[in-house]
Amino acid sequence: MSFRLLTYNIHKGIGGVDRRYRPERIQQVLDHYAADVVFLQEVDEGVKRSQFHQQAEMLADHCGYQYRCYQRNVRVKDGHYGNAILSRWPLSDACDLDLTIRFKKRRQALMARCWMPLDGGHRTVGLVNVHLGLAGFERKRQLTRLHACDFLGGFAAHTPVVVAGDFNDVYNDLGRVAMAPCGYESAEKSIRTFPAAAPVRALDRVFYRGDLAADGAFAGRIAVARRASDHLPLIVDFQLTDSTHAHE
Repeated sequence: MSFRLLTYNIHKGIGGVDRRYRPERIQQVLDHYAADVVFLQEVDEGVKRSQFHQQAEMLADHCGYQYRCYQRNVRVKDGHYGNAILSRWPLSDACDLDLTIRFKKRRQALMARCWMPLDGGHRTVGLVNVHLGLAGFERKRQLTRLHACDFLGGFAAHTPVVVAGDFNDVYNDLGRVAMAPCGYESAEKSIRTFPAAAPVRALDRVFYRGDLAADGAFAGRIAVARRASDHLPLIVDFQLTDSTHAHE
């Protein structure tokens, strides 16, 4: 079975160049790439700058994702922004992991199980959506904390797990120093996604382990994606590689 995953820092729906709030542009990008599972970062909830929209619910409803979970991460004057997972298939056990490093901005990982259809049954896939910090030492400590968490510890070695999001991977070293030693492969080999208008950095990353293979990856470069946010979306096509663990 194959599925498509998209990770996207939507910058609250505010364009990276024109600074205008145009959520319909984000919707167009999601519709165009038609992913089965979507990881979003910088998603507003009840904030004046985004017309008090519940963005996770709004985008999920517009784009036809029946299942969704949202994480209130950073509190602002009149609401919050955080991470969201949208899915065509059921999600369960959604939980937050605090990744905040003292004296640094509040950060969390949003984690959930996705129940993907397979051979008349289902297959569990672990999903972890992150937006890591701006400092190099901060990111490495956050990933160390992530790898040690109970949620990931509850999966068997063969269970597919995807860890993706805005890694702020400025030095392009997190795959080598923080993910590969824990058994994760890079799905996209450092595709540039920031800034959206003319990307020069691979800040957004997708890593995976277990019975899973990456068939291809690319940044979404349609015209509206260059205007909709300050990041481009990153898209990866996956293949579940072992059906013997269906009903897992």
